[in-house]
Amino acid sequence: MRLLLEAEPDRSLLRLDNRATLRGDLQALYALHADSMLWSDGRRPSAQALALLERFTHADDDGLAPADYAAELLAARLAQLQSDQTSTPRQWADWDFDVATAAMRFVRHLHFGRIDPFQVGYKLKLSRAAIDVPALVLQLAGAVDVDALLSSIEPQFLHYRLLKQQLRRYRTLVPATDAMLPAFNTRSIGQGDSYSGIALLRQRLSLLGELNATDTAGADDDRLTPELSDALRSFQRDHGLNEDGVLGKGTLRALNLPTAFRIRQIELSMERWRWLPEIKAATIVVNIPQFRLFAFDSNEDREENLLTMAVVVGQSFPARQTPVFVGDLKFVVFRPYWDVPSSIARAEILPALARDPHYLERQHMELVRGSGDDATVVPASSTNLHLLGNGQTRLRQRPGPDNALGDIKFLFPNPYNVYLHSTPARKLFALSRRAFSHGCIRVEDPAALAGYVLRNEPEPWSPAAIAAAMSGLPNQRVVLAHSIPVMILYATAVATESGRLYLLDDLYGLDRELEQRLGLTAIAGSTE
Repeated sequence: MRLLLEAEPDRSLLRLDNRATLRGDLQALYALHADSMLWSDGRRPSAQALALLERFTHADDDGLAPADYAAELLAARLAQLQSDQTSTPRQWADWDFDVATAAMRFVRHLHFGRIDPFQVGYKLKLSRAAIDVPALVLQLAGAVDVDALLSSIEPQFLHYRLLKQQLRRYRTLVPATDAMLPAFNTRSIGQGDSYSGIALLRQRLSLLGELNATDTAGADDDRLTPELSDALRSFQRDHGLNEDGVLGKGTLRALNLPTAFRIRQIELSMERWRWLPEIKAATIVVNIPQFRLFAFDSNEDREENLLTMAVVVGQSFPARQTPVFVGDLKFVVFRPYWDVPSSIARAEILPALARDPHYLERQHMELVRGSGDDATVVPASSTNLHLLGNGQTRLRQRPGPDNALGDIKFLFPNPYNVYLHSTPARKLFALSRRAFSHGCIRVEDPAALAGYVLRNEPEPWSPAAIAAAMSGLPNQRVVLAHSIPVMILYATAVATESGRLYLLDDLYGLDRELEQRLGLTAIAGSTE
């Protein structure tokens, strides 16, 4: 092992981790192998080494970058070692050491992701299962099936695997889908309207799977046919756009985004999957850019078995964005008070009250002193309103039909004071882009979510009992016997087993931030 420890691998292994950070793991790895080489016998590479180099070469299939594992350089050096009859044990040892270094990096990236999610503000207190990296790399060196062992440490989510399949499909579309659809001077192109780019539009929608390639109805027509309009609706649904079947400026921009941009979305979403723990029991997931909630029971839950519903999330302004984090749902409150956040009270309520002295009365709000739902109600005098500014009093809205939280809220204590709740503003769920809240998450079907949350309680709640509680006594609190993880996540690419791939707007700019953290060059999207 002295030879291996003293080896000075080629320093042109660009973008690999600082060797000092790996030396301890490398020493542990070779100590586990009796201080001998792992990937060759000093004359030829092992089958496992060749399989591993092949995996490095095709790391882009995993949403990773072959250059991060020196794929070309390691293969070139191996070819040189094999062709040079005077190759020394030291040269083979250097190569062995570099393969081990790249393997450790690849294993870490494949299992944990390339960066710590906390670096991009993700408060994910639940993390991926720990693995012994040196022991795993040693297993790879003797594995009968290297790919199978590597697959076992990837995220075991069905929807991660589906996203990986879509990544391969989208790579085959380059550059066939990158010809620019021409702009138009009118506001939009509706059904029956002529458009100079109609042939290219038909081809694009067909390649993306939105239009049946065998459907040639109107193929020689320069107008937007009913078939093309239906295909546009399908495209719009997959891209979080208003489903009107019309080619407007927003739909044109989405159609003209380079395929490389869409591939990057998939890769970044796969990175985020790697940060997550496995789902082994009831878990609620909210995907912010998708404006959607999913209730899982396992990693393998199928789309048709999931409880899913539309949600309204925080606005795109930094101070009103819904944060990305994981919490534990512990309480359900029927007919809740709405405790007005102090920032909203100061910025919105107090100015409204200055204009209208009866504002609190009309909004069914009251001023209280003290914490908890049993706080003392105090008059809305100038003195008490002044105390609102320093937190000695607070505003709340009484339960009722116009309460901002609706008839139920789901609490998972967190430093952001974010929770799930119903809402009287039902019309917002009909919109394709639903970023309207101050940060909390409004759910489309609160009764169904309550049924999911309360189903395993010692005395399970029936739909009738939930409906009665939602219209019954104010502020009825249910403490869950077993808390339920709630993951508030951010992914702009979502694959489903139906074959659909949802590619969504980067609502909060978090994809751009993740690109920067990963040291990736941004892919410019076309405008029109």
